[in-house]
Amino acid sequence: MSSDLLTPASGTETVLDELTPAYYLSDPQLGAYISGLLARCTSVFDIKPTLTTDLDHPGAVGLHDRGGLIEPGAHVSGDVIVQSGARIEAGARVSGPVLVCEGAVIAAGAYVRDHVVIGPGTQVGFGAEITRSLLGAHVFAKHACFIGDAVVGSGVNFGAFSSTTGLLASEGPVTEPAVKEIVVTLHGQRYATGQTKFGAVIGDGVTLSAGTVLCPGTLIGPGTVIYPRTQLGGFMPAGSRVR
Repeated sequence: MSSDLLTPASGTETVLDELTPAYYLSDPQLGAYISGLLARCTSVFDIKPTLTTDLDHPGAVGLHDRGGLIEPGAHVSGDVIVQSGARIEAGARVSGPVLVCEGAVIAAGAYVRDHVVIGPGTQVGFGAEITRSLLGAHVFAKHACFIGDAVVGSGVNFGAFSSTTGLLASEGPVTEPAVKEIVVTLHGQRYATGQTKFGAVIGDGVTLSAGTVLCPGTLIGPGTVIYPRTQLGGFMPAGSRVR
């Protein structure tokens, strides 16, 4: 790690508020599993690794409800947990490990893969691709969009062709697996995420206009209003107005 990089708690007794899960996600409708997951994470950088471990060992965290519906014609592989009241429609493609929480719908033409939690009441529609991410309650990703390596609060709306970007492509050819760590800048300090793919943290109630592309390591506080624009990055405090 570079000497000018901080971990979330470096130089402070506690993690900065703007790096805690509670700053971004506080909806009481998240459900028992997601609320418990967030409570176990000190910073937003912990969410994806913790989620990954949970989905690899679902019984250890009480994920036993598999009473939801997988319609005939859905393409499902791996361990896909569909909770009661949730549905994967015919024509959707889901590759586990994935958790689909109560009341959520993955519609025909959607593609969900590789350690994803779809929160209660969330709707994933035709052309949406979601990978390595947590979506809170009542998220709308009903149009063609990409959500990768991201944490998304409740009530967030993804406009058509909006996207998170989790991989740096500014220093020569892209390689897989990625090797360049994503760094977040906050209040003039650079914080190590510990991850080579880190898209965005999007707080409750944010709407992304059609065509919006988020740069790696973007942090958007809850209640932020983003007016139409093509590219966005950095940190936006809660309640911001971004033109």
